[in-house]
Amino acid sequence: MNPSNRPRTDVVVVGAGIAGLTAAALLAKQGLQVQLLEAHRQSGGCAGTFRRGPYVFDVGATQVAGLEDGAAGHPAGIHARLFRHLGVAPPAAIPLDPGCVVDLADGLEPVSIWRDPERWRQERLKQFPGSSRFWALCDAMHRANWAFASQDPVLPPRTWWDLGQLLGAVGPGTLASGVLTFATVADLLRITGCDADGRLRRFLDLQLKLYSQEPADRTAALYGATVLAMVQEPLGLWHLEGSMQSLSDSLEQALAQQGGRLRLRHRVERLRPPVQPNERWQITGRRRPARPGDSRLPESDFSLEATEVVVTLPPQALPALLGDALPAGYRRRLENLHEPSGALVFYGAVERDRLPPGCPSHLQLASTEPGSLFVSVSQEGDGRAPAGRATVIASVFTPARPWFGVEEADYQARKQRAMAAIQRGLEQLLGVGPADWLHRELATPRGFAGWTGRPMGYVGGLGQHPSRFGPFGLASRSPLAGLWLCGDAIHPGEGTAGVSLSALMACRQLLARRGVDLRP
Repeated sequence: MNPSNRPRTDVVVVGAGIAGLTAAALLAKQGLQVQLLEAHRQSGGCAGTFRRGPYVFDVGATQVAGLEDGAAGHPAGIHARLFRHLGVAPPAAIPLDPGCVVDLADGLEPVSIWRDPERWRQERLKQFPGSSRFWALCDAMHRANWAFASQDPVLPPRTWWDLGQLLGAVGPGTLASGVLTFATVADLLRITGCDADGRLRRFLDLQLKLYSQEPADRTAALYGATVLAMVQEPLGLWHLEGSMQSLSDSLEQALAQQGGRLRLRHRVERLRPPVQPNERWQITGRRRPARPGDSRLPESDFSLEATEVVVTLPPQALPALLGDALPAGYRRRLENLHEPSGALVFYGAVERDRLPPGCPSHLQLASTEPGSLFVSVSQEGDGRAPAGRATVIASVFTPARPWFGVEEADYQARKQRAMAAIQRGLEQLLGVGPADWLHRELATPRGFAGWTGRPMGYVGGLGQHPSRFGPFGLASRSPLAGLWLCGDAIHPGEGTAGVSLSALMACRQLLARRGVDLRP
């Protein structure tokens, strides 16, 4: 009998972003009772969407890796693997080609990152003469990395089981590239004699900042070598039909089919670990009305008990959730974590004929104020804008903390200055005029904090510096029994593919304790 009268379940997953949806669906498929708790009114987190009149905007993430189906003997991407395992169809998507067009703002032709490997090789030869040795080294490291990752290693290991999974994934290529564990991408430039190529360095800084939150001299070489190859076949970046929300919708469908439950508008405020042998985790929080202002469903407390808890929120949220139950040494480690970035995101719309002919879906522009822009433009008929119109989303990383604790007037003035600077950059990049905007608004870290519930509105993980990558990162296995972590702060890092891999890793560890070997 349950003396506390709290509803009981096997697993509570906190946060219904892509990592949480993936973890909940995987665990439910294994027959566990799963409750997925999400503070917002919809799933998706930073990969969600919102609507403004006739326009649908992707909140943060605008492209997906890991949907390749594994044809011609190549390993399937992580999303394709998981959807196949869960028994649901993946969302409709088309590969991006080019994956991105990068304008280095130096008056020269922008760099087009083509999907075809040979076409991309020819582009590199033209844009960065003399850089072949650098790209050859990156390619060798990428192939070794991909063979290693396809074996689902556990990093960093914290038990003998974890270590066994890690060693079982190691091959000759992994051992060879392991000598570069502490190297950065800038080190690869020096090793190959390409460090004098300032244009190549600017290109790498732009691309790596997008995927690792760090420039070339601070991005782990083992991580950078792979993200620089993500566009090319047999891998690829994908544009989802409808919106990024379709990825969450497919995962929600999988969770429902497996008997799991998604509970929206449930904000977790406290996690209490077991203190006696027969106790369970206690999860408490606040449940909001189904619709703001709906007096029939007033805000109220909720409480659950679970054997295991999977937290997908940034680890910076753990001290507030656990209070004094957080071990002192682990608390100190969390307090000393590298602070992630926030983002400024411009959401706009224009008539499509105002855009350059053949405008690519994704572009980057080197800029100093407020920073380099990553731009996503909707495609005709993809469900994001009415016929003949296009949505334009431009994002730039920014320190998050300075956007909090300021007077409202100062905040609004700073926000308007940032929006004007981004708008000028877009008008330069796309050739549109100030009068061409049909819609425009800006989100800051304060807005993302409200939307996602993430501390300070952080939009990424810890940054892929060698000191935080792979074996030196934060483990999915926490020091508290039954508490697991996944998401963009856990190996292998950011993006929908990265957080899905982290969810798979945490689920494999959790299930191994129950004698189940999860191999999707």
